[in-house]
Amino acid sequence: MTLAAYLPVFVQVVLALVIAVGVIFASQVLGQRIRKKSPIKGTAYECGMPAHGSTHTRFSVKFYVAAMLFILFDIEIIFLIPWAVVYRDFIHQNIPILLPILFFLLVLLVGLFYEMKKGALEWEK
Repeated sequence: MTLAAYLPVFVQVVLALVIAVGVIFASQVLGQRIRKKSPIKGTAYECGMPAHGSTHTRFSVKFYVAAMLFILFDIEIIFLIPWAVVYRDFIHQNIPILLPILFFLLVLLVGLFYEMKKGALEWEK
């Protein structure tokens, strides 16, 4: 391989570095600064309004459980994508692939029904 084959990669790396340095430089030059000591410096700031009350609110455990369940099922569904891509190739080669994926989906459904029975998906409780 010649060095010319790596030219697009080199151009992309240089372009990424130029953009990164440019954004940081523009932020330093054009960004707003509080020049003097101010009581609001370093406080939480959102939507152009200073925060009222505590900035660290406590979330219910239900929120974290729902988030973990979403991540768990999302990852399990992502495992189905490669299976769907190679399904036709396996069928043409007479490799049984349907039963293992049906078992995988059965375990997924059992887990979902268990969560529903335990009330992990109900917000009103």
